[in-house]
Amino acid sequence: MFGIGMPELILILAVALIVLGPKKLPDLAKSLGRALREFKKATSELKESITVDNELTDVKKTFDEMNDDIREAVDVNIDFDDKHKKTSASSSDKKSKKASKEEEDKGSLKDD
Repeated sequence: MFGIGMPELILILAVALIVLGPKKLPDLAKSLGRALREFKKATSELKESITVDNELTDVKKTFDEMNDDIREAVDVNIDFDDKHKKTSASSSDKKSKKASKEEEDKGSLKDD
C-alpha cells in the first residue's frame, strides 16, 4: 500500500490520534473511507466507459470496412455494366454498318 509498511502506518495513526483526538478520528476514518470508495467507483466507471468506447470503435471500424467492400462491389458492377453497354452498342453499330454496307453492295450489283 503505497510502499508504507506496518511501522510507518502505526506511527501515522498515532500522530493522527494525538493531533485530531479520539473524538474526531472515527469521523475522519469514515470520510476517508467514503472518499476512497468514490474514487474506486469513479475509476471503475472510467475504465468501463473506455472499454465500451473501444468496443464501439471496433464495431464502427467493422461497419466502415463492410461499407467500403459494398461500395467496391457496386462500383465493379457499374463499371461492368457500362463496359457491357459500350460493347453492345459498338457491336450493334458494327452490325448495322455491316448490314448497310451489304445492302449497298447488293444495290451496286443490281445496277451492274
